[in-house]
Amino acid sequence: MLDVFFTVDVEIWCGGWKNLDARFPQAFQQYVYGRTPKGEYGLRYQLKELRDHGLYGVFFIESLFATRFGIEPLAEIVGLVQEYGHEVQLHMHPEWVDEAREPLFKNSQHKRQFMRQFSLEEQTILIAKGMQLLEQANGGRVHAFRAGSFGFNRDTLHALAANHIPFDSSYNASMMGLESGVLPGQVLHSPVACDGVIEYPMTIFDDGTGSYRHAQLGACTNLELEGLMKQALEQQRQAFVILSHNFELMNPQRDNADLIMIKRFRRFCEFMAEHKTAFQMRGFHQLSPATMTSDSSMLTSPLWKTMHRMAEQVLRRRY
Repeated sequence: MLDVFFTVDVEIWCGGWKNLDARFPQAFQQYVYGRTPKGEYGLRYQLKELRDHGLYGVFFIESLFATRFGIEPLAEIVGLVQEYGHEVQLHMHPEWVDEAREPLFKNSQHKRQFMRQFSLEEQTILIAKGMQLLEQANGGRVHAFRAGSFGFNRDTLHALAANHIPFDSSYNASMMGLESGVLPGQVLHSPVACDGVIEYPMTIFDDGTGSYRHAQLGACTNLELEGLMKQALEQQRQAFVILSHNFELMNPQRDNADLIMIKRFRRFCEFMAEHKTAFQMRGFHQLSPATMTSDSSMLTSPLWKTMHRMAEQVLRRRY
């Protein structure tokens, strides 16, 4: 059986950094609930669909926005995830640091996009703050972390260990992972112990063009994901990590539903529900690293599936 981690990065953006306080209420409704002329397709929709199919998701919730807007909106997000029986973990976009009502540390007044742009001491403080915010929002103890935009480094792992967070899922070999300093010279595509933390990297594959691509619901078709999971099962891999976002079922303007993505998500849920004897959807709570294995073979997807995806992506633009 293959452990499948369906991970959803939960984030709120206000369309820029000006007039944040005026823009936030609408942005919150837009990103969390996703109300559109065709119905509601935000976070609550995803949570319900997973639950109704008997599936389990890991929701990495961005918490630093609460340093600007308070605990109540964060607690509302945490409450939704818990209401539908899914897992809360920590996600952080440090772009919020300079927007906080009170400084989080010295020299925090300029915007930095990635965790790796902060010192070890600063990262340790930030992760502690993120954990504290989730705890205040009744999110419970944090077991896993993912850096915003995968922009982490080795210092991030040391900061996680200092905060007693055992698992990280920030490594993405198709996006900044090779620059992270984690096991230089290697391309990680399976769990590995490093600097006191167990790294669960994003699952990547060769899409037939010689390029790495990560397994993301919004960037891979059902044909690709299903084929890759079956291939990972045949290789006796330990883990398959998939990425999604709370806003991924809507168009780029977040004002209408993306019907192709909704169909893709429903098909994913149906496939996973039909194959529970082969694929176990799980999270990081009570996860033991004792059974870690080394996976040496790169997953591959044929070029014809890549072409099918490209055609589907062209159709999505009409939404």
